[in-house]
Amino acid sequence: MARVIAVANQKGGVGKTTTSVNLAASLAESDNKVLLIDLDPQGNATMGLGVEKNAVERGLYDWLTNRATFNEVLQTTDCGVDLVPGNGELTAAEIELMQMDTRNTQLRILLSGVSADYDLVIVDCPPTLNILTVNALIAANSLLIPVQCEYYALEGLTALLQTIEQIRERGNPDLKIEGILRTMYDPRNGLTRDVSRQLLKFFGDQVFRTVIPRNVRLAEAPSHGMPALLYDRASRGAVAYLALAAELKSRRNDQT
Repeated sequence: MARVIAVANQKGGVGKTTTSVNLAASLAESDNKVLLIDLDPQGNATMGLGVEKNAVERGLYDWLTNRATFNEVLQTTDCGVDLVPGNGELTAAEIELMQMDTRNTQLRILLSGVSADYDLVIVDCPPTLNILTVNALIAANSLLIPVQCEYYALEGLTALLQTIEQIRERGNPDLKIEGILRTMYDPRNGLTRDVSRQLLKFFGDQVFRTVIPRNVRLAEAPSHGMPALLYDRASRGAVAYLALAAELKSRRNDQT
């Protein structure tokens, strides 16, 4: 069975989708069979993998609401990652899920039928705590938390940790923190260094050693519909996500 990793932070603009896309591509580069689920109605992960979100005939909305099968919504991408695309229709899915008996567990149920075909499933979550995010956290084995090293980072992280405890109590007692990832990291910035030290002080080994730097090529890649690995493999951003994939694998091996 695949390991399901939700990428989430209730604060927007922290590199959540960038991490979902580039980590998925980097894991696929290492011969893992990877599925990326775009659970964000903005559809940025879908666009970042080269799929036009507004041209999707059947996507995650249709799968979540039992209007289409997994094979009908699945898309393959140039970087070797399988994709269940998302777009604005997911806003309607929020409403429809509320009417279902399986409102909080629908994604977990659906993934149970397909996860045997994958090594890893990455779920890009919305930047809000809504029923879509709850579905992701109920379905996930672990949570990867991107954190920008800025003033409000720890406050947002505290709120997310409270949410994790609620999810553990309400339906997924085994949910673990995969790791906290420092993103948009600029070592020349004193605030960046201060917040980084605080994260390491309070969360220790839960913080990934790998940091994701501020990098122009990493920022440019989504506009070309590709992860940084394909856009500019030698860029600092691409190298960092390859290192993150290796660290993730090393952590898994240490725990088995």
